Amino acid sequence: MERERKSDTGREQDWTDGHVARWLPVLPELDPDVEGAVTRMKKLSVHLMRVREQSLVDFDLDRHEFDTLHKLAGRSGCATPSELAADLDLRPASVTGRLDALEKRGFVRRTQSTVDRRRVDVELTEDGRATWLGAMDVLGDEEYRLLGVLSKKERAQLSDMLRRIMVVAEREGGAGWKA
Repeated sequence: MERERKSDTGREQDWTDGHVARWLPVLPELDPDVEGAVTRMKKLSVHLMRVREQSLVDFDLDRHEFDTLHKLAGRSGCATPSELAADLDLRPASVTGRLDALEKRGFVRRTQSTVDRRRVDVELTEDGRATWLGAMDVLGDEEYRLLGVLSKKERAQLSDMLRRIMVVAEREGGAGWKA
C-alpha cells in the first residue's frame, strides 16, 4: 500500500507534484500552478477516458454505437437519420450503417414518420436506453467519486473557473473545440 506523501506544508502530494518538482530545476521560469493544473487536467481526462472505454467493453458496445445512442438519447430518444448525421458530424450513409447494426441489436427501431410519410424516425428502444444508461452510469459514478472530495460550493467554483478558461479556448481555438 502506498504511503501518503506530504509536502513541507503538510498538504498531501500527488504524482503531479513530483512531476513539477522534477521540471522546476530544468525550467526555472515554469509556473508550477499552470503546469500542475494542466497536467492534472490531462491525467484526469485520460483516466475518465479509460473508465469510459472499459464501460463500453463491459456493455459490449463499440465507441460509434455508444456515440449514436448518446446523440439519440440527447434528442429525447427520437430523431431523424439526418438529425443524427448532423449531431455526429457524419454523412447520412454512414449513419444508415450504424442504425442498421443498432436495429439488429434491438437498441433502436425505425418507423415511418406520422408527420411526413417520406421521413423515417429513429427511436431508442428500452434495451437501447438501458444499455446506454448503464454505460453512462459507470462513468458518472467515477466522476462523482472523484469530485465528491469537493464541497458543493467548491464544485461550483471549479466548474466556473474551467468555464472561464474554456470561453477563451473556444473563442480563440476555432473549430477544434467542437464537442
